Amino acid sequence: MLKNITLSAEEQLIKKAREKAQQEHSTLNARFRQWLRQYAMNSSKTTDYEQFMNSLDYASPGKKFTRDELNER
Repeated sequence: MLKNITLSAEEQLIKKAREKAQQEHSTLNARFRQWLRQYAMNSSKTTDYEQFMNSLDYASPGKKFTRDELNER
C-alpha cells in the first residue's frame, strides 16, 4: 500500500526534476520511490558491513606497523 508524504523543495528544483523524469519516460513520484527504496536498502548494507567488521575484532596484527613497514612490498 502506498502512503502519501509531503516534502518541501525549491520550486525551480522541482521543475527541473520533473522535466528530467519526463525525459526518462518516468514521473517524479516514481523516481522518488526508486530513490527511497535504494536509500533504505543501502542502510541495511552498511549495518551488515559494520556487523561483519565487528565480528573480526578477534583478529589483531599483534603490533602497530610503521608507515615504512606498511609500504614494503
